[in-house]
Amino acid sequence: MLAKRIIPCLDVKDGRVVKGVSFVNLRDAGDPVDNAIFYDEQGADELVFLDITASHEKRNIILDVVERTANDVFMPLTVGGGISALNDIRQLLKSGCDKVSVNTSAVRDPYFVSRAAEKFGSQCIVVAIDAKRVTKETTFTEEEKWFNEPSLKEVRLELDKKNPPQSPFAKGGLNNIPTLLKGGEGGLWAISTHGGRKMKRIDAVQWAKKMEELGAGEILLTSMDRDGTKDGYDIELTKTISEAVSIPVIASGGAGNLEHLYEGLVFGKADAVLAASIFHYREYTIKEAKEYLKEKGVVVRL
Repeated sequence: MLAKRIIPCLDVKDGRVVKGVSFVNLRDAGDPVDNAIFYDEQGADELVFLDITASHEKRNIILDVVERTANDVFMPLTVGGGISALNDIRQLLKSGCDKVSVNTSAVRDPYFVSRAAEKFGSQCIVVAIDAKRVTKETTFTEEEKWFNEPSLKEVRLELDKKNPPQSPFAKGGLNNIPTLLKGGEGGLWAISTHGGRKMKRIDAVQWAKKMEELGAGEILLTSMDRDGTKDGYDIELTKTISEAVSIPVIASGGAGNLEHLYEGLVFGKADAVLAASIFHYREYTIKEAKEYLKEKGVVVRL
């Protein structure tokens, strides 16, 4: 059995680590390289940098951060944020990261993922999915240019908003796992962009399957309903997508304690769990997390 991974996430803004709730109300959380060295020494399995204010003009800032980090740490490093061209991926890989995470570029052009995978290999292409539950109040932004392409029609979300489908968990299914009942208001999730503020008429589960088909090697799955709340991962969302694809799924959004990590890996069936605040502010150490999981029967690297 493959060991489950613990992955700290560093949101980087203008060369500094920040943390907020649903990508707003940001607080400074230190120097990214210092944080990376700390996590490497702690025994983190991987590290994720998300450049949340990436732009062409500021690209050199994150490239410098990546290069300095790669010189000092030896765990795999994933970088995401503002990647819009194959040359962006090339520059990041040359700077020393092992994988890149793409989100908006994939939503704008799903075949960007296939071109990237063909050029650099699926093993280094992570597709980030920011998913949000669909409710009666959900409104969607403009449609993408590719929405009418026959080869992509299955990812288009068709929904009777007056009668959104109910989750089997919301109706009491699998009541032997009470965790799955938390927040189960509906059984559909749409893709969100811009920190959860813009909703795309794209079925998150079908999107994950399509991204795998187009060459993604891993899914970084964030629940925008839970991000920064410390209420725990969206277990229903995580389990649904983990069972829908054969590539690894990283659960993200909502970790507030060690039990949440366990829930994401065991009930959510994720291959890895990503967390920020609980590690940044030293509420728990990586070692404590791994020892806790091992005691609960989860296979981890100590």
